[in-house]
Amino acid sequence: MITSATSAPAGRPALQTIPFVLAGGCLIAILSFGPRSTMGFFLTPMTTQYGWSRETFALAIAIQNLVWGIAQPFVGILADKFGTARVLVGGGILYGLGLALMSTAGTPGALVLTAGVLVGLGIAGSAFVLVTSAFARLLPDNMRALAFGIGTAAGSVGQFIFAPLGQGFISAYGWQTALLLLAAFMAAIPLLSIVVRGKPAGAPQGQREQSVPEALREAFSHGSYRLLVAGFFVCGFQLAFVTVHLPPYLSDKGIPPVFGGYALALIGFCNIFGAFASGYMSGRLPKRWILAWLYIGRALAIALFVLLPTTPVTVLVFAAAIGFMWLSTVPPTQQIVAIMFGTRYLATLFGFVFLSHQVGSFLGVWLGGFLYDRTGSYDIVWWISVALGVFAAVVNLPIVEEPVARGEPVVAPVAAGY
Repeated sequence: MITSATSAPAGRPALQTIPFVLAGGCLIAILSFGPRSTMGFFLTPMTTQYGWSRETFALAIAIQNLVWGIAQPFVGILADKFGTARVLVGGGILYGLGLALMSTAGTPGALVLTAGVLVGLGIAGSAFVLVTSAFARLLPDNMRALAFGIGTAAGSVGQFIFAPLGQGFISAYGWQTALLLLAAFMAAIPLLSIVVRGKPAGAPQGQREQSVPEALREAFSHGSYRLLVAGFFVCGFQLAFVTVHLPPYLSDKGIPPVFGGYALALIGFCNIFGAFASGYMSGRLPKRWILAWLYIGRALAIALFVLLPTTPVTVLVFAAAIGFMWLSTVPPTQQIVAIMFGTRYLATLFGFVFLSHQVGSFLGVWLGGFLYDRTGSYDIVWWISVALGVFAAVVNLPIVEEPVARGEPVVAPVAAGY
């Protein structure tokens, strides 16, 4: 049986009581998810000024997603070993530095190093998945599913706020100053990290501690974990493609640019409710059913959007529909990992699930730019997204939502620490 004690121990600092943990963690999620959701708005001004192709810009953002994904498991290992707060401090600094230097990137190589590598590392080190993993450690067990939904919804709040804000900054001050302004927001992440300080404790006295390699071998030998990894690849492909390529797609269709900002903001707004509902329902229904319906729903929404005429009305309806399902896959996915393996290495194990997500993100962003430059259309990638949605629904259905069988428990109560 897997156990985890996440109730607040006596003597916990006031800043780590439930209200502060939730509020501070959600603010971190808002700040870390917000600027990355604005990257599509920089495609047109940067490619126009420097004479780049869309594939050039898309490749840099694709590398950002890939770096984020590759780094996330290792960031999770660091958070599980040294504490969440220390990782968030480093992530916030790298994130801000990457955005600031992106404003000076005048060559494709510089764009890859700044927008791709630095920002990718920064997002990994400040991502909302670290926050939700900390929630699992710091909050009572009976709040876990709902807290996953709240933390994920906070990321959507970031998209809702920063999508129009980023577009407004570009319109008012130009794309370079806009990046500097976004970078300035990242300074708040290290300050807020104190509310989620700490790390999972080792095994209780007299019980053997599971090592990271052992935890990984156990997870990847588990069929349901592998299915979860495969399904989450699709989530990344769909989200990254829409985030980066929806604004230029709408411009190609003759839709005023402002609707790109409205659409991404509406996606974020609707997912506030979608993620919260997903977290709530994850505590009451089989999570594999929730995931299957979400992926089928995405496939249907994308298919209808491509088949119907592109108008401001259909754009906003699509944004609302896809937004409700946007990050709603995260709470049930993370909850399944916690059910199967406990919270001791939750940041690490979900980090590897998230790596699959980001491999999908890389392909979604890059393939969008690659095929557009060769066909003059995004249609092929839209239909790939539809097919992948059906695939993800199918692979999630056989998942078994039960703890792995172990001879001895390896997850212990929370330990203090930075």
